[in-house]
Amino acid sequence: MPATIRDVARASGVHISTVSRTFSAPHLVNPETRVRVLACAEDLGYRPNRAARALITGRTHNIGLIIADIANPFFPPLIKAAEGQARHRDYHVFVADTNEDPAAEEELVHALAKQVDGVLLCSPRMSNALIEQVSREVPVVVINRQVTGLPCVVMDVGQGARAAIDHLLGLGHRRLALLGGPRGSWTNQQMRRAAGAAARTGGAELTVLGPNPPTETGGSALAEQVRRSGVTAVLAYNDLMAIGLIEGLDHLGVRVPQDVSVIGVDDIALSRLTRPKLTTVATPTAAAGRTAVDMLLQHDSEPRPRGGGRAAAVGDRRTTAQVLLQTELVIRDSTGPAPGRSRPGSVPDGPGPHRLADPGGPTVTTGGVVAS
Repeated sequence: MPATIRDVARASGVHISTVSRTFSAPHLVNPETRVRVLACAEDLGYRPNRAARALITGRTHNIGLIIADIANPFFPPLIKAAEGQARHRDYHVFVADTNEDPAAEEELVHALAKQVDGVLLCSPRMSNALIEQVSREVPVVVINRQVTGLPCVVMDVGQGARAAIDHLLGLGHRRLALLGGPRGSWTNQQMRRAAGAAARTGGAELTVLGPNPPTETGGSALAEQVRRSGVTAVLAYNDLMAIGLIEGLDHLGVRVPQDVSVIGVDDIALSRLTRPKLTTVATPTAAAGRTAVDMLLQHDSEPRPRGGGRAAAVGDRRTTAQVLLQTELVIRDSTGPAPGRSRPGSVPDGPGPHRLADPGGPTVTTGGVVAS
């Protein structure tokens, strides 16, 4: 027969309420008592009833993680890191996929609101006004987007786009293209603004093609348009689009990087397996997942009532911090000198030091340019 809370209380010599607080609000229990109770619980094989604990504390110890497209390789490292961090804090993560649909996104937040203690919105497609509205129903941390007044974890894609354009300018490219991502994407707006400014500063022409589906098919469909435009270098919204573009250009007989240089964003595993290997802006997705979980749980240690208005009730205890994680340009084989230009000596010709898989960190990260 499974051990009960009464068994733990009897074995550790404390009241049942003390055992309950040890698991639901450990900061309220004397450290020596807490250690003794936990040791007895471990010896007896006791596991607290989460449903019963939720009735007492007002917390489910569940987190919702809503993402734009689970098929996109950008998201699994973030999901895995968030789940690991949550498990370390004794929380479970429910993952939901919106398929890039803002209406589905809103429905999922409403559906999860009473089943979780907070929601992580990753690359949301809803408007800022709607995100602010749903945050009054349940605590929210936004990943990959800035929303005034809400806690956010942002990967500095603007800095990455500038580094990518500067790299292409250094290779002699002056006719550039930016393959835009989905409409409503905050990342897309940041990339367009930063890439445009960098191109103007360098005296280059930047053609924006988009919005587009952020998929391999979306990139491949643009190959003919890129060929006709006469550009010599392309920065794509993400690696999937860049890889699709390279495939499409290959079918048209356009060589990468001899005829057109291509840069992606994200540094997914596939970017290192393509031929040519993809030059890309690495984003700290795992660090973003861990940081977002910590931000959501930062002020989630006191009991609170269940039901409507939960987010408003704890609003004064929730962080509104905005954490910025730097990105990193990883130079591989898909970029080279503009046609007719010799290769500058400043660009690595052979393999260089390999970058760590996760360039970011919860607090300080290092940006820059590396070869891989």
